[in-house]
Amino acid sequence: LKKFSTFTAQILQNNLSFMKKIFTSLFVLSIFAFNVNAQDIAEPDFIGEVVLVKSDNSAIPLEKQLSTNRGVASTGLILTGIGKVRSQLQIDGCCAKIQVSSNEDLSFIIKGIDNKTDPMSIVKIFKFEEKKKYRRAEVASVSSFGSAKSNNLDYVSFTGKKYGESSYLLKVSALQPGQYGITISNPNAVDEKQTVISTFAVK
Repeated sequence: LKKFSTFTAQILQNNLSFMKKIFTSLFVLSIFAFNVNAQDIAEPDFIGEVVLVKSDNSAIPLEKQLSTNRGVASTGLILTGIGKVRSQLQIDGCCAKIQVSSNEDLSFIIKGIDNKTDPMSIVKIFKFEEKKKYRRAEVASVSSFGSAKSNNLDYVSFTGKKYGESSYLLKVSALQPGQYGITISNPNAVDEKQTVISTFAVK
């Protein structure tokens, strides 16, 4: 009986090891298949354009909007002279047309001048403050005491790698519901007059 139990345990252990190898192989193959299929998606036509890659490997271009730069004084600054002036980006409309589920891991293809620059330094994914008629995001602030704060955007972390000749493939983990924007700066440009924002919503 003891020998039989040992033999049975050995069979179970071998089966578990075999099943682990199968699941590992399937996981690796699924990642490989995604990367292969993603490479079948054409790069966006223009610099700064962003394409959402769905789980079925279909591609949806994100809506682009021109932003307005605003300087907003706080109520305290207006009434008492003590407060802040905030620099904000604003776009019209409450909501983005492209919507995704909050439990999805997202992938984006975004075109740059080239893909030699680390995308972390030129691509920004951020969350908007939502209003009925517009969306806003705070870029910087200056207090009445002279202290300044920059990089105030509500950033979303991402991972990125080169894609095609001049694009990046960015991956973002599941996001909280809300309105989001993506911008890409031109590292070769000294003065960018107006910011173009690609938008999407998480529901």
